[in-house]
Amino acid sequence: MQSAGLYVHVPFCKRKCLYCDFYSAADMSRADDYVRAVIRNIKAAGLTYDTVYFGGGTPSLLTAEQISDILSAADISYGSEISMECNPESADNAYFCGLKAAGVNRISFGVQSLDDGELAALGRLHNADKAREAVLSAYSAGFINISADLMIAIPMQTAESLDRTLDSLLRLPLTHVSAYLLKVEKGTPLSFDQTIAEKLPNEDETADMYLNAAKKLSAAGFDQYEISNFARNGFECRHNLKYWRCEEYFGIGPSAHSFLDGVRFYCPPDTEKFISTPLQEKISLGTGGDRDEKAMLALRLTKEGLRLADFPKAESRAEPLLKSGLVKKEQGALMLTAEGCLVSNEIICRLIG
Repeated sequence: MQSAGLYVHVPFCKRKCLYCDFYSAADMSRADDYVRAVIRNIKAAGLTYDTVYFGGGTPSLLTAEQISDILSAADISYGSEISMECNPESADNAYFCGLKAAGVNRISFGVQSLDDGELAALGRLHNADKAREAVLSAYSAGFINISADLMIAIPMQTAESLDRTLDSLLRLPLTHVSAYLLKVEKGTPLSFDQTIAEKLPNEDETADMYLNAAKKLSAAGFDQYEISNFARNGFECRHNLKYWRCEEYFGIGPSAHSFLDGVRFYCPPDTEKFISTPLQEKISLGTGGDRDEKAMLALRLTKEGLRLADFPKAESRAEPLLKSGLVKKEQGALMLTAEGCLVSNEIICRLIG
């Protein structure tokens, strides 16, 4: 079987952010048991991996030694991309040196904003100075593949404050930026704020912010290769590309999702159950990777797009979208423009019926 991607969900956080609906908890008393369970599942799977991604939660709450133990248990191909999400407040230079020695070669920082007021409104534990310091610390430890998450349309944000954040981000040694529009998820603290709508930019302001961010990142050498992702040449996230290309990946940890042998499944979001079960439970989500799903995911990739040879009916359906500048046609493929990314769901439905 071709090498798969390995996703490890680390279900620990110091504190839940106000917008977050990912599975995590603040109790780290079972961290060692969790690591042993991850290693147990890696060994039982017997797969070979060419990408690894530690997500969460806050993976940087694990020690560098624990990360090393997990990676040592996996059969990882030479030259693999090994990514780890880090929160700026939870790592320092010594920690980054330990991660590098363990084999991690890509760091993804949850920066979100470089405006202290906006960070406080999101419930983040770091401030702007700490975020900048963390990126520079990782770079000084020898990391050259560094990504930053940026959130757009967050409470109190304006076009001017986003512009300042971008200017500051682009002065840092980054190779990748993930720019996400905030979605207020049901059940999160933000969703219970009765005044949240007054604190958020309206739809037109949000669209302008996104388009200006895309333009500014592109001008700085970060090509948009997916709806929310921008990278310098050669620094696209190889692990995340597996998701959008319908390639195989195995997720380990509570709430982690997988796609193997044409089947999608997930592990229940229950840390205690994950630790106590000899092999993590697999709840099936049915088959995956059919023609329509591949087409839908391909359209998220703004540099690859949907190959018309694989989906010829899309060409005639795309005519009005081409005229309105929402999609473009290059080298036998249809791709979303930056404007098209803002209404991607509607476009995808139109093109694949």
